Amino acid sequence: MALSSTCMQQFPAMPKQFRRRLPLRVSLTSRSSQEVEASPAVNLGRLEPRVEMEGGYWIVKDKFRTRINPQEKLKLEKEPMRLLMDEGIKKLAATPLDEVEATKVGKDDIDVRLKWLGFFHRRKHQYGRFMLRLKLPNGVTTSEQTRHLARVVEGYGSEGCADITTRQNWQIRGVRLPDIPSILDGLAAIGLTSLQSGMDNVRNPVGNPLAGIDPLEIVDTRPFASLLSSFVTANSRGNPSLTNLPRKWNVCVVGSHDLYEHPHINDLAYMPANKDGRFGFNILVGGFFSPKRCAEAVPLDAWVSADDVVPLCKAVLETYRDLGTRGNRQKTRMMWLIDELGIETMRKEVEQRMPQLKLERASPEELVEKKWERRDYLGVHPQKQSGFSFVGLHVPVGRLQAEDMFKLAQLAEDYGSGELRLTVEQNIIIPNVEDSKLRAMLDEPLLKERFSPSPSTLMKGLVACTGSQFCGQAIIETKARALRITEEVERRLTVAKPVRIHWTGCPNSCGQVQVADIGLMGCLTRNAEGKVCEGVDVYLGGRIGSDSHLGELYKKAVPCDDLLPVLVDLLVEKFGALPRFIDDDNEANEGP
Repeated sequence: MALSSTCMQQFPAMPKQFRRRLPLRVSLTSRSSQEVEASPAVNLGRLEPRVEMEGGYWIVKDKFRTRINPQEKLKLEKEPMRLLMDEGIKKLAATPLDEVEATKVGKDDIDVRLKWLGFFHRRKHQYGRFMLRLKLPNGVTTSEQTRHLARVVEGYGSEGCADITTRQNWQIRGVRLPDIPSILDGLAAIGLTSLQSGMDNVRNPVGNPLAGIDPLEIVDTRPFASLLSSFVTANSRGNPSLTNLPRKWNVCVVGSHDLYEHPHINDLAYMPANKDGRFGFNILVGGFFSPKRCAEAVPLDAWVSADDVVPLCKAVLETYRDLGTRGNRQKTRMMWLIDELGIETMRKEVEQRMPQLKLERASPEELVEKKWERRDYLGVHPQKQSGFSFVGLHVPVGRLQAEDMFKLAQLAEDYGSGELRLTVEQNIIIPNVEDSKLRAMLDEPLLKERFSPSPSTLMKGLVACTGSQFCGQAIIETKARALRITEEVERRLTVAKPVRIHWTGCPNSCGQVQVADIGLMGCLTRNAEGKVCEGVDVYLGGRIGSDSHLGELYKKAVPCDDLLPVLVDLLVEKFGALPRFIDDDNEANEGP
């Protein structure tokens, strides 16, 4: 059975009942659904769009500019996408950094507007260096693309590295301003884009990492994620209709009973459901994390056919773009708009933006099993294609060097079809491995020394954001500390069942601590001597899968130097871990 390499633009044909030309061009806190059912009385004036088209871009109307936040003022001063669409990036990249910084517009360009193109200036700790964030719908990439990115990383020496993010995509570190135009050209040449991956834009569409290969999948999410990404970025050319949202916005398409996609923390989630013999999706809206509030997605009481995945996304985004508030940035995520309008008014606003001006009510024929034990994708597992398996590899806290990426690309070619899948837990899956090649693949030094298919119990569920090493917003260092402390915990305890421990460097929660069994959020606190030090707020009880819900704050402001015994006690008391005896030679022995 021949399996061809699959890249972002190449997918198996959509099932016949899904086929229809989808428009890719657009016209110029944890709560139950019952708590958002009742729509408050909404003044009709509130439903007037707050933005209008001017010069090809959407801007805030004059009458709504009195209390807008600084980021909205910055967008009014200069549309960020002009850097790309008017080729301003070439001029910017050719200007010395000190000259760029001499003006407010220039400083805002490199610190803020470049995020619309996917480049983030790491002023703190890495002045003059940028992080590049890609779009990688459904986390699917190829060995060719991985090798290209490895060459970019390699070019920056010790300053360069790559991270797998919690949205199934790559972040490349060490980039310099003069290189940005050529990097953008290089990405386009291999079918990748970084456009609209930061600030007030739609983030990478997440899907089932086992799409198309899982014997138990509900639907192959790859075509839908790819269509959504193409729509959002206008086929990687830039889509100014969607570049002025009130805040960032996340979307996922669920294709598995395991809910690998974490639908409850997305602004828009497509949940598979049949209706009257037709396949489609029930819709969840509003899930998000922020420093001031976290909320689970709630039902919109809407069902769309597979044909209407993109039109529904367009309608929801336009509702948010048109009506979302643009004042306090901590109250501008889409759930705040849902709160203000009520779920039924929100639904009506989405409905009137649909092509047919109609939305069907949610279907009771949900396809995701309510009681389902989430499967582990690490290790070797048979595919739906006879004679083939996929191999899930653990990537410690998602960090890779150029050499790692080169080796993984070669591994995917030697044993698979040249394809790699990234996961929201910062790991990698190599699909399409012939069963006859499995033994040789598992004997590869890379899998024994660096990326194990069978990591230790706690390492398996360890996730960490970038941390203060590279991120200017992070309060604490995360990745190296997470590995070090986890290793020490495992030296002291025998942990019989998986426990997911997530680290995040600040309240923005890129490490998604609220969905972890144990979540550790960076903060500053004081140690026993009263000195300011790095610490964490400890969260407990987050769940993923069929019984998903957000964790709650368990203990505030634990100094990182005092965290080890806190974790040990938690694992023993809450997760059934058993202590080991440590002898004088630092050898661990299991206790009785």
